[in-house]
Amino acid sequence: MKSIILVISFYLATVCCGKPQFPEKEKNPLYWNSAAQHTLQNALSLQELNKNIAKNLILFLGDGMGISTVTAARILKGQLSGHSGEETQLEMDKFPYVALAKTYNTNAQVADSAGTATAYLCGVKANEGTVGVSAAAIRGQCNTTYGNEVTSILKWAKDAGKSVGIVTTTRVNHATPSAAYAHCVNREWLSDAEMPLEALQEGCKDIALQLFENIPNIDVIMGGGRKYMFPSNMSDVEYPGEHKHMGTRRDGRNLVEEWKDRFKNHRAYYVWNRKDLLAINPNNVDSMLGLFEPGDFPYDLERNVETDPSLTEMVETAIKILRKNPQGFYLLVEGGRIDHGHHEGKAKQALHETVELDRAIGRAGLLTSIHDTLTVVTADHSHVFNFGGYTPRGNPIFGLAPMLSDVDQKPFTSILYGNGPGYKIVNGVRENVSAVDYKQNNYQAQSAVPLRLETHGGEDVAIFSKGPMAHLLHGVKEQNYIPHVMAYAACIGQNRLHCRSFSNRGPQFPASLALTTLVAIPVLPHLLW
Repeated sequence: MKSIILVISFYLATVCCGKPQFPEKEKNPLYWNSAAQHTLQNALSLQELNKNIAKNLILFLGDGMGISTVTAARILKGQLSGHSGEETQLEMDKFPYVALAKTYNTNAQVADSAGTATAYLCGVKANEGTVGVSAAAIRGQCNTTYGNEVTSILKWAKDAGKSVGIVTTTRVNHATPSAAYAHCVNREWLSDAEMPLEALQEGCKDIALQLFENIPNIDVIMGGGRKYMFPSNMSDVEYPGEHKHMGTRRDGRNLVEEWKDRFKNHRAYYVWNRKDLLAINPNNVDSMLGLFEPGDFPYDLERNVETDPSLTEMVETAIKILRKNPQGFYLLVEGGRIDHGHHEGKAKQALHETVELDRAIGRAGLLTSIHDTLTVVTADHSHVFNFGGYTPRGNPIFGLAPMLSDVDQKPFTSILYGNGPGYKIVNGVRENVSAVDYKQNNYQAQSAVPLRLETHGGEDVAIFSKGPMAHLLHGVKEQNYIPHVMAYAACIGQNRLHCRSFSNRGPQFPASLALTTLVAIPVLPHLLW
């Protein structure tokens, strides 16, 4: 009875007196026609392609940010601003070019984050669970590492004289960032404590050690993973005495002190909290190591604003440090906890992480120019996450569908998972969601199949791009195509012959770029607000 009353009340609130739940202006065909014409003029301006050399390269990676996550995050962003949400634009939505990437690993139909990172950073597809090695390397077999190493676009950029940086909300030695610098047959070898004795005896190195040794002069490193850099049982600076946060290294090395010693004659800073990060003047910094948590960052909804910077704050600082190099920079940015939220069935956490990633994308856009900066936004893989249920316009993204199940006569949330920890059976039947707080931050949305952790999805993911040569990211492409385009745009790596034609001319600004706002078909501005 409670469920029926709940749904009837929702229905009445939605359709009372037959009033449509959308803006009055949308009844007028002129609104839609004018908006479409405005979009058409913007599209026509893209006929003059931006073929400049990309001085700067930025890759934003939303870990687990499938297309359904992008759509739901768009609605959430709008609703956080008091709108219905569907009509909102994410910052990534504003990019002029969109493509699809096929995400499979060489040995997996549904990919993991390690093999995919090797694809979009190193330009070759690889086996699941491995980073920075080709598909000839076998997961967990140390002796298959040698001779099968592949280098990343971060290294190509560094070798070309650019500054380079890594920013993540996960551990800096997690799957995504590690493919930028490491060559490892097991993504779980975070420090030597996680490695088998046999692998150590065969000469394999843990990922944290490789962060500082393989490319020893990465200019900016910011994220979590502090405990993997310190000797075993060394107390953490932020959580003293908490055993789970203590150092893990069995070799006794203190990688942070080694980094500080290496850069002692440079303008280099190590920081572990937000206050120290924001106190630094980027103009006086050439190298930065920021390790803000022993493991991953907390979810953004639960972030301690005294100690942990936001992803946006880290990105802003990184760009301000890196852009001082006249040769330009390459920056990898990962919104890594989108993935974790989905694995835990916590859609609210995952979508707020996505909104924060989008905020960082917007901030980067303000700090750079499309004339000399190629920015790419993509994901490594998707999740079995979706939302539906014939919800009306403006339905709260974390709310209920406007109907009961016609099988068990219970309500259900719009957001659901194909599998995961949200599978709940109470007294032999599906849990009644009206009896729980489905709007709380850590609510686990219901799933069809019970699993301790929800799984990745196998469908294609989006690639959004803007800036020099962004038009080369179009259609449906293999995921490993991405770094080849970025390298081509910047004249680094293996495709550099075309750059000679640019050597005697400056950046080319399409005439239509300046004329678009003057020649656009007249619209009614008040209809477009």
